[in-house]
Amino acid sequence: MRVLLTGGTGFVGSAVLEQLISAGHTVTAAVRSETAADAVRGTGATPVVGRITDREWFAAQLRQVDAAIHTAVPGDESPAEFDDAVIDAALVAFAGTEKPFVYTTGIWIYGSGEDLTEATAVDAPAITAWREAAGAKLLGGGIDARVVSPGIVYGYGKGIPNVIIGAPRTQDGALVLVGSGDQHWTTIHTDDLATLYVAVLERGSAGEVYFGVSGVSPTVWEIGEAVVGPGGSVVGDDETATRERLGADFADALLLSQQATGSKARSLGWAPTRPTLVEELSS
Repeated sequence: MRVLLTGGTGFVGSAVLEQLISAGHTVTAAVRSETAADAVRGTGATPVVGRITDREWFAAQLRQVDAAIHTAVPGDESPAEFDDAVIDAALVAFAGTEKPFVYTTGIWIYGSGEDLTEATAVDAPAITAWREAAGAKLLGGGIDARVVSPGIVYGYGKGIPNVIIGAPRTQDGALVLVGSGDQHWTTIHTDDLATLYVAVLERGSAGEVYFGVSGVSPTVWEIGEAVVGPGGSVVGDDETATRERLGADFADALLLSQQATGSKARSLGWAPTRPTLVEELSS
């Protein structure tokens, strides 16, 4: 299948690119610079240089492929405006076809919950509130749209868990957590997430949302303990102090307590195999 990928040099997108090539797909990577073009060219993908927020340009690229996966994140643009342009181009280019367009949201939009599923009502924190309208526009747009909603992505020393790894210490050396540390985070290794994108592309269904989560939802306290190791200590933080330190909107998302199994994704024959976040940090 000829697949157009956005974000092919990013943390998630580069892993998706590798998995697409491994699965035998022909990949065109939409990139913003010649430097990025050289990077993706080295993987076996064909780069096209331009701005995916240019609706006409991006729609023209989409018309030349059989499917697309969107993992890119905005640069200077607002996230809402960035994805709105991407969705507009996809709705025009894929109208009247059966070409799948795999889009990325995030599990934060569902708010806190002990057993979140794709049917859970949206209750997004401010930082991701724009995603509800974007998702509704795409899924109601009459094309074969499929959505991957990742949890907190980690792997190779990258991702949001670095907020804990790089957190300040108290005078006696205790690692300061995000909030009390009692909240659970849904998690997914970037390589497992990448294989899910390929599964959704190949075997997913139009109009469906798939959680990209491993089913392991450690508490922030457990994550912190893995960071400091057996000889270290952690301490909870006042939520007000956490918001002041990290910014209110980002902190409010990190303070959500979320647990999910991701069983729907497993119905595609997908299963996570990489080390859990706690295992990776402990090693």
